[in-house]
Amino acid sequence: MKMLTTQITGLLQRIAANEEEAIGMTARLLAQATTGQGTVYIAAFGELGAVSANAIRGAEPFEGAARYRGEEMTSADRVWILTRSAADTEALELARKLSERFIPFAATASEHEDSEGNELAGLATVYTSLGVKKGLLPAEDGGRTVLPHALAGLFIYEAVRLDYVELLAEFE
Repeated sequence: MKMLTTQITGLLQRIAANEEEAIGMTARLLAQATTGQGTVYIAAFGELGAVSANAIRGAEPFEGAARYRGEEMTSADRVWILTRSAADTEALELARKLSERFIPFAATASEHEDSEGNELAGLATVYTSLGVKKGLLPAEDGGRTVLPHALAGLFIYEAVRLDYVELLAEFE
């Protein structure tokens, strides 16, 4: 338990230190939709669906947000793609579609240690890394275990939401 707590704390501290600017930029990008005539669409894949559930049905919902379900979007809308892997085919398909239509979007994902290039980051207006590249703890088989993608995603979500709420308050 102590080792898990130490590793999770380290992960969250690295995200806070390394992704602070991207988190602020994500909040600003999403606030553009809310202060205009658009909608903030949360497109979460895999276990990052926890972020979408929290944003839509949580105790403190994300104002102006809707779960992405394949809607046609306008240039006033903004999208936040969240996925475990930057190589996720569904997330990349959506990112390419948004890029082709010139709809600004944020993306949050993890990169693999052995990957070359990150197409999702290249397509996104702003990209935030989950910082989970391998398991946090050693496993009995010599590998690594504990891949807290959803936990990291929820941490980033809350940081973005705090900045977003502050931006909306300034706008009013």
